[in-house]
Amino acid sequence: MANDVRRKILRLLRWKNLTASEIANAFDISKPSISRHLDILKKAELVSCKRQGQFMIYSLNMMLGSKASL
Repeated sequence: MANDVRRKILRLLRWKNLTASEIANAFDISKPSISRHLDILKKAELVSCKRQGQFMIYSLNMMLGSKASL
């Protein structure tokens, strides 16, 4: 994976599930930019998300295997 932001998102999710806001707080870029990175990771099936109330909770896809180097 060539993008540093997406690699850092995957590293954050290795330890616990996070909301989009919690992920965004770890970066100095806009929330819409984080959303675009999360969408790319979802399309690549590296992360999954589920709605919990008003929040989207992101988690590392446990079937990740060797798809990405974290």
